[in-house]
Amino acid sequence: MAHEESFETVTGCRIRMMRKGKGEPLLFLHGATGVPRWLPFMDMLAEKYDLIVPEHPGFGSSDTPDWLDNIGDLAFFYLDLIEHLGLEKVHLLGTSIGGWIAAELATRSCESIKTLTLVAPAGIHVKGVKKGDIFMWSPEETAQNLFHNQEIAKAVPQPANEDELMVVLKNRLMTAKLGWQPRMYNPHLKKWLHRVDVPTLIIWGDDDKLIPAAYGQAYRDLIPNSSLEVIAECGHLPHVEKAQEFTSKVVSFIEGAA
Repeated sequence: MAHEESFETVTGCRIRMMRKGKGEPLLFLHGATGVPRWLPFMDMLAEKYDLIVPEHPGFGSSDTPDWLDNIGDLAFFYLDLIEHLGLEKVHLLGTSIGGWIAAELATRSCESIKTLTLVAPAGIHVKGVKKGDIFMWSPEETAQNLFHNQEIAKAVPQPANEDELMVVLKNRLMTAKLGWQPRMYNPHLKKWLHRVDVPTLIIWGDDDKLIPAAYGQAYRDLIPNSSLEVIAECGHLPHVEKAQEFTSKVVSFIEGAA
């Protein structure tokens, strides 16, 4: 069966949402490039869970609300979304900037969260470990630097028309608003990650050129009851580049936490 698409209005903001599957709810928060289409790993997760994939406010087909100024605003928005949808015991999964949102959300409240999975999240700074700068990369450099497997990088689709190009530009503009200064982190987040009180899995690719795998160790040390899984020969997007291995790790973690 195909996934369902709909629009939901939460906190005065209309967002696009994709959904498929049955079982416990799994809320997926996407990265800076958005979530324009349903991807293979989503089908894999939807075999086990009620997979909910919203498009962040300010991204893609979702509204850009006046109140959106920082990642913390999105963290509170998703707490409102969880309440709006009547979800309980949510498995929260976020990648890159979506992982940052998920981490910020969990420091505020884990009341409705059952497990947390962070996939190469932005959000913190590790002294002496240099990150890549997505704002300075060309589209070609971005594709090359996000993947270990350059055959996948070469196959990354480019905007096919003006509408698709405008979505790409909208996503880049919002990412810059949220993460320009300081570059893709909140200097205060480290202080509050000890508040995350649900089982947490951190996943990283060993060849992540945007946010090096050393950041995974830092996140693991900051979040109680967390574990780190590093995927070999993988870049910044394990859910795309190593979809089967990624999904297996997520499912095993969730089942083990239960």
